Amino acid sequence: MSRIHLHLLSDSTGETLESIAKAVIGQFEDVEAIRHFWPMVRSEEHLQRILGEISSNPGLVLFTLANPELRRKLEHKCRALGLPYVAPLDSATDAMSNILGQETRTRPGRKHVLDEAYFARIGAIQYTIAHDDGVGPENWEDADIVLVGVSRTSKTPTSIYLANRGYKTANVPLVPESPPPDALYKLQHPMVVGLTINPERLVQIRRNRLLSLNQSPETAYVDIDKVQEEMAFARRLIADNDWPHIDVTRRSIEEAAAAIINLFNDRLMAREQEQEHGQAQALRS
Repeated sequence: MSRIHLHLLSDSTGETLESIAKAVIGQFEDVEAIRHFWPMVRSEEHLQRILGEISSNPGLVLFTLANPELRRKLEHKCRALGLPYVAPLDSATDAMSNILGQETRTRPGRKHVLDEAYFARIGAIQYTIAHDDGVGPENWEDADIVLVGVSRTSKTPTSIYLANRGYKTANVPLVPESPPPDALYKLQHPMVVGLTINPERLVQIRRNRLLSLNQSPETAYVDIDKVQEEMAFARRLIADNDWPHIDVTRRSIEEAAAAIINLFNDRLMAREQEQEHGQAQALRS
């Protein structure tokens, strides 16, 4: 089994780039690709943080950066580190071949691998639809991600988007008058992520929702004091449980999902490093 680090840098959500990476990895056998996903790279400060991670985990760098200055800095750093860097698909395949030292292979069964990925995504979508809006707490442990937030913080559309990317996602409403089930606080496998939003913006979204349903836009649901209380309750709950959170005030669904996937990958990497550290200590003892 060959093991490589694969860094994916995009100035957008990175969905296209991640699909390309999956296509390239699928051309090789017996490869463990450790993917580092870096979406929304639009500033030098952000890029500098990423370059530090690339230095610590050298490997293949795939990127889609429109900003010529950011691209120049990335290419310069990669050359200094002696790392291959490409921007997509045929070039990415060639670079993977060089770094792994093997030719691409097409064989019966390759489609089977793709079918498994397809059915895994369908399974994620089915799970997510069945666990919308706090349904099925007895099965939340089977999720990859659990989103929590007050009403109209885009929990459901973000969950569906994540499911289409292959992540089993449940979502749970945070209502001061009806706290979530105890099962939420006992989860071990899923990553719980809080969605927060500016109260004034939330009032706008809720009022527009009521108007679209031909309902009165003047209720406690859109009262700014009540909404601020809701958000304060949600923020306390998120902080008390040390859950990561995403502010969705100025984020599209795609951008929020990309940030959540980044958190998920960071958590996965941290757990893998903990396991490796534990195994190393066991061997030394």
